[in-house]
Amino acid sequence: MTAPRVPASTYRLQVTADFDLAAAAGVVDYVRDLGADWLYLSPVLQAEPGSQHGYDVVDHTRVDDERGGDEAFRALAEAAHAAGLGVLVDVVPNHVGVATPAANPWWWSLLEHGQGSPVAWAFDVDWDAGDGKLRVPVLDDRLLGGVELRDGLLCLGETAYPTAPGTVHEGDTAEDVHARQHYEFVHWKRADHELNYRRFFAVNTLAAIRVEEPEVFTASHDTIGTWFRDDLVDGLRIDHPDGLYDPAGYLQDLAELTGGAYTLVEKILEPGEALPTSWPVDGTTGYDALGVLDRVFVDPAGEEPLTAASGAEPDDWQQLTHDTRRGIADGILGSEVERLARLLGPVTGSAATEPVPHERIVDAVAEIVASFDVYRTYLPEGAHHLIDALERAAEARPDLDDVIDRIAPALVDPSNAAAIRLQQTSGMVMAKGVEDTAFYRTSRLTSLSEVGGDPSVFSLSVADFHQAQRDRLGSWPHTMTTLTTHDTKRSEDTRARIAVLAELGHEWTTALERLQSLAPLDDAVLADLLWQAIVGARPASRERLHAYAEKASREAGDSTTWTAPDDDFERRMHALVDAAFDDPAVVAVLDALDERIDAAGWSNGLGQKLVQLTAPGVPDVYQGTEFWDRSLVDPDNRRPVDYAERRHVLAGLDGPDDDGPERLPRIGLDGAAKLLVTSRALRARRDHPELFTRYLALEATGSAADHVIAFDRGGAVTIATRLPIGLGRVGGWGDTLVHAVPLDRVDLLTGRSVPAGQGIALAELLTDYPVALLVPADVVEPTDHGTSADAAAPSSSDEAPTTVEPDAQAEIDILEGHA
Repeated sequence: MTAPRVPASTYRLQVTADFDLAAAAGVVDYVRDLGADWLYLSPVLQAEPGSQHGYDVVDHTRVDDERGGDEAFRALAEAAHAAGLGVLVDVVPNHVGVATPAANPWWWSLLEHGQGSPVAWAFDVDWDAGDGKLRVPVLDDRLLGGVELRDGLLCLGETAYPTAPGTVHEGDTAEDVHARQHYEFVHWKRADHELNYRRFFAVNTLAAIRVEEPEVFTASHDTIGTWFRDDLVDGLRIDHPDGLYDPAGYLQDLAELTGGAYTLVEKILEPGEALPTSWPVDGTTGYDALGVLDRVFVDPAGEEPLTAASGAEPDDWQQLTHDTRRGIADGILGSEVERLARLLGPVTGSAATEPVPHERIVDAVAEIVASFDVYRTYLPEGAHHLIDALERAAEARPDLDDVIDRIAPALVDPSNAAAIRLQQTSGMVMAKGVEDTAFYRTSRLTSLSEVGGDPSVFSLSVADFHQAQRDRLGSWPHTMTTLTTHDTKRSEDTRARIAVLAELGHEWTTALERLQSLAPLDDAVLADLLWQAIVGARPASRERLHAYAEKASREAGDSTTWTAPDDDFERRMHALVDAAFDDPAVVAVLDALDERIDAAGWSNGLGQKLVQLTAPGVPDVYQGTEFWDRSLVDPDNRRPVDYAERRHVLAGLDGPDDDGPERLPRIGLDGAAKLLVTSRALRARRDHPELFTRYLALEATGSAADHVIAFDRGGAVTIATRLPIGLGRVGGWGDTLVHAVPLDRVDLLTGRSVPAGQGIALAELLTDYPVALLVPADVVEPTDHGTSADAAAPSSSDEAPTTVEPDAQAEIDILEGHA
């Protein structure tokens, strides 16, 4: 039996109506020439009309019409395969879109027939909580006054809802007909505590489905199965597995459906947490790698001054995140906590006669879900995380100790419905409380506030970085690594610039004080966060920064909120953004900062990119980030990509070498240098997998040894600059050497020959770029651009060629002794 194909790398495309499947097919040749091994597509099944992301699937039986439909999908897959590229597709098993009932046949049927619907089993509804009706939170303050009866349907504006057979009579009002339905329209504010269907997080228009039921799995995955039977798709990315009833069971069903195809899960791992080894998957989507990559480029010396500068924020990250999680449990996810409490009740009190009041059970459940240090426990494997949460909850709330003791047995029993519901709920509370709230309430160094990261962990040593790479290679060699996704709070290059602030220390805090005095805002944490965004994303447009400020402030929820915006505060906040463009004194400070951090930001950007692309795992390149990309949170990170410009620049990089070193692109805003690094690294991984089979940390010696990250992957040697401001302070590389196996090598970025010696002199090697990618001279010629016929052949990162050049084999033999 042929082993499933495994990518050497992936390239993520956001498929939309504006960049549809035909447009995606049009960049297949570019992605191939760039050097990526697989196309990685955002969700493509039929989504809500006008959906820009595709995570609101309304029909699992076909590919989205606005994105091009089934035939366009087939054409794209065939084009990708013809070019030697694999195809990885993002799928959404947890929920469906219900904003437009007429677009979703299952939801329409549920509304029309209630519990009598032939697909009622597909949805996770607590019918008892709604007195037999499904609560639909769509009303505003007009309540039923905004509902109209048109053509036998109940309508809110342009959105139509079905009516049950026999419930519409001549002369009826909309209110009369509404009273006879299997659903009840309620005010949208009631969703927080009275909703009786499970959602995706707190999004009312995304209703969860029960994919654990065989009928639901079959119905929602038949098209996906067809993709594999027809050899159109090679792998899957699974969205939000933590929301599922039984993630391990689902993934096993999926493996049987796909024949064990390459599979990744969008799983957030907290520091020190491991992916369950029982899951039949190849790894995560890479946020765990992102956190490590970011922190090794952060100067630990900046922690003290930046902490002092952000003194207005809570100094205890654990307490902050507990409080934000508790706020979510008491607020927008209160309905989930209420449902969990109902599953636990009645609970007998200490006297064994009187039941514990429901309110105390709700309070205890909310405290428990606020006390988790991971997104989800996987019982029985992850029972220790649950025990820790129970103990923390009891310690924090001794007044609830007796209630926690009485509900604990049910919560630790893997077969108990309440235990399963708790597992589904904790991840929602964590995501909303930490990612979407606490991350906007901390501003010490905002590049650390990234999905899957812990901002209290300021930096990472080079030694710990190397250990993380060895661990990944040994445990999950085919897991994805990433720097930017559609969900990151800031793109890789924005974070690379913000990371420089840790090297500036008091210099940055002085500039920040000046900016805050020139454009004051009475929320010091948010002001700090906004100034870092402005500096990191510069030169972002005024419109983009205004949109970011609104989202960041409302997510933080300290000075304004989504549901109750504070107009006066937001006016002052937007004035801060305008000052970055209109106030000459503010612009002067920002210009001076730009001049100070530009070169270091580019160095960090190239360094983290090369390290990610060559380190263990399967690197993903998010669309467009082969150029500089200074994006902020979505939808900013989903802006269109100019592929014509990227094609043009790549063609120039691949042109004749007649001009010698003078043809090397300078590091600047045009992004050519980053494209050079990206393309050469991707091509090396794709075309020469034998050079990426090991991981050996390389020692550096000399006056600037702390400023380099270097490792040997089994022939390919990566060298990257870290802490470039500090490197300048010590006078540059000086006598610094990197000690590698002595072989004649070539730098794939510059074509420079690096002869074998007692060490690689960085002062000579890193004259053009702050990074280098060295390969044995006899393996890859300097002029090899990776566009030969071999590049179109399917490859696998775990399949080495049958022959290896003698010098490369010698190095591999030597490295065997170090493995």
